[in-house]
Amino acid sequence: MEEAHRFQVVAWWASGRTGIAKSSSAPNAIHFTSPPAFGGLEGRWTPEDLLLCAVASCYTTTFRTLAEYSKFQYTDLQVEVESAISKADTGYNFGEVFIRANLLIPQEEERARAIKLLHKAKGLCLVSRALAIEQRFEPRVQVGEPRVEVDQPLSVSGRGDGYRSNPKAQ
Repeated sequence: MEEAHRFQVVAWWASGRTGIAKSSSAPNAIHFTSPPAFGGLEGRWTPEDLLLCAVASCYTTTFRTLAEYSKFQYTDLQVEVESAISKADTGYNFGEVFIRANLLIPQEEERARAIKLLHKAKGLCLVSRALAIEQRFEPRVQVGEPRVEVDQPLSVSGRGDGYRSNPKAQ
């Protein structure tokens, strides 16, 4: 196995209020914009969304790899990542990053092992470790069958504080 792996993303401003980003590892480009609060368009990915998506997807793939290696069975894993930006002396900064890992397991007897693996994945997540900002981690483990709610908007924070994601707009 190679010691180093290279990744490349190229982004350019397309026109008006949107840009396009393309990765060397994926065939489809992503359209992005500034956040609507800064004059961007609704319904497009923003750099802020993409950063939080990188944390969530890295954590999810890291946990899957650990679970597979450890022969740990789980039913579902949903990772919610949330942060806010605020004005600082040098522009805007992200505040704390909240990572909420919601793991569904089939057996209560595996709860302690599940928590251990969730924390281990947090420590091994490459993207999360690359960030210089403070991160707060909140793992949760549930036992039971997955529940799907198709017509409900997805709550990113689970607290009803206005952070909502609309999967149809993405």
